[in-house]
Amino acid sequence: MDEYKSLNKYLNKNSLNDNNRFNKFSKILISKFLISLILFLLFLIGNKVSSDFKSNFYNIVYNDTFSFAKVKSWYSSNFGEVFPLNNLFPNDVMVFNESFTYDSANLYKDGVSLKVTNQYLVPLLDSGVVIFLGEKEEYGNTLIVQQENGIDVWYSNINFSNISMYEYLEKGRYIGEANGDIIYLLFQKDGKFLDYKEYI
Repeated sequence: MDEYKSLNKYLNKNSLNDNNRFNKFSKILISKFLISLILFLLFLIGNKVSSDFKSNFYNIVYNDTFSFAKVKSWYSSNFGEVFPLNNLFPNDVMVFNESFTYDSANLYKDGVSLKVTNQYLVPLLDSGVVIFLGEKEEYGNTLIVQQENGIDVWYSNINFSNISMYEYLEKGRYIGEANGDIIYLLFQKDGKFLDYKEYI
């Protein structure tokens, strides 16, 4: 009989704990819902106050160019490398560091068409961050690197090797092979194409 009473006490005690847990859960859920509702209302009010909010947002996201390369360069000079990989390999071992060579250059659309040897191994002109990797109409397979000086360089008609988006590439690094004997280069800053003669 005593055992039965203690079992009842135990079951009652557990049911009280379950009620307390449910009450805490419901309070947390309601408070999160209210905070979300307040934030949503503040967003709507802010959107109404600024009539050109959408156009400003669109310009910031789609038209302005964010300089990943400058941020990386600033961070490295002030805080060092994000991952200290520089000391893993000796400095005197160079796997690939070729200078950029070509036979002839002709204007092509907004850039230059360079005649190179068949399947030429293309080196990077200057250090920077990969901001585009894919097909460009009339240029073919294209890699766009945003250099530390703020210039975006398009490397086109190249079969790229082991490169990913937002990867930081060092000057002189092998980026791929020419697709045949022609590659295209374009130099762009703040949405305007630049004269290639100043950069190669």
